[in-house]
Formats: sequence, C-alpha cells, structure tokens
Amino acid sequence: MNMVVLRLICLVVGYAFGMIQTAYFYGKMKGIDIRKHGSGNAGTTNTLRVLGPKAGFTVLFGDMLKCAIAVWLVGWILGGIYPEHVYLFKIYTAFGAILGHDFPFYMNFKGGKGIAATCGFVIAFHWSFIPMFLIVFLVIFNITHFVSLGSLAIYVGFIILLIIEGQLGLFGFANMATADKIEMYVVAIIMAALAFYRHRSNIVKLLKGEERKTYIFKKNKVD
Repeated sequence: MNMVVLRLICLVVGYAFGMIQTAYFYGKMKGIDIRKHGSGNAGTTNTLRVLGPKAGFTVLFGDMLKCAIAVWLVGWILGGIYPEHVYLFKIYTAFGAILGHDFPFYMNFKGGKGIAATCGFVIAFHWSFIPMFLIVFLVIFNITHFVSLGSLAIYVGFIILLIIEGQLGLFGFANMATADKIEMYVVAIIMAALAFYRHRSNIVKLLKGEERKTYIFKKNKVD
C-alpha cells in the first residue's frame, strides 16, 4: 500500500480515538459542561480543579488510554506488515489522536491541550521513554506545582531522547531508514510546537509569575 495512504490512515485512526473527550463526557455525567467552568479547557487539569482529584485522575487515565490504544493498535496491525516503519506509524497515529483531542469537530473544535494524550503516546511508543516521562514531569511538577511547565518539559525531553535513540540506532530504531528517522523527528517537533501554541497563555503567565499552581489533594483555585 502507498506510504502516503498509510500515513493518512494513521492520522485518521488517531483522530477518531482522540475525539473521545473524557473530560467533556465526565462533566456531562455530573451535569456540567466542563468548558464553561474554570479555565474552559476540556482536559485533566481543569477537571481536577473544578471537580476534584477523582475526576481529574479519571480524565487523565481516559485521555492517556485512548491515545495509547490507538498507537498500540496501529503498531500491532501496520507494524506487523511493515515492521521497518512501525515507529513512524506510531508517531503519526499519536499526532492524529492529539489533533482529535485538541480539535474535535463535534465540539466545534474546542477540546483540550493534548498533554494527557501525549503521556499515553509516550508510554505506548516505546518502554524506554517511560522513565524520562515520569522523572521529568514528576520532578518539575512536585517542585513547582505548575502542570503547564511539567507538560511542556515532557515534549522537550521526548524530542531529545527520540533523536539520541534514533541517531544511535537503539532499540527498534536500528532498522529504520534515515529518511524515516528525520521525518519522525519533524513530526515530533510539530507536535511539540502545537503543544507550546496551545499553552501560549500559560507561558505568558509563567513569565509574568501569574500562572496558577495545581495541587492533587488540596483545594485548587477555580476562576
């Protein structure tokens, strides 16, 4: 099958899974539209602030799981047929899932910011990225209590580790063509750029010292 078509299939499958808006549906179960409360974002952090830890963890798990399942599914099906392209397919699927999460068409393209879905992608991409994800986010979040800062740091850490492993040919990357590796790096950078764009207001607040801190088991301020 044509590789362009395969990339499009990965994006479409990812987008379909990404549109499963855990925060929105959980909020509806509680009788609210989460987009009309707090920051207005249909994601984990806003759900945690508005509805509490149980809701926050449920949304986090749901958004991680939907992206992980999409990536695992595509990796299993297409990766079994084209093993040399499996990681390229995985990253395109994750990109589609994040687009579906951020811009679901049935919610007027108003979704979340894609970080929980990204966490699911990192876990499903390759086990070697899991320690980086846990260490980078947990250390930064526990020190600063800024979810946005820890979230964006995940992308920086992922890109650095991706390039290192890719260039050294570690794990499954040894069998990848150089062109595929470069394309994978470019897609990862585009995903990171989207995350930074979606967090632009948070970045401004961080620079001004106005960003809100988030606590897991303490009451959070809600706008």
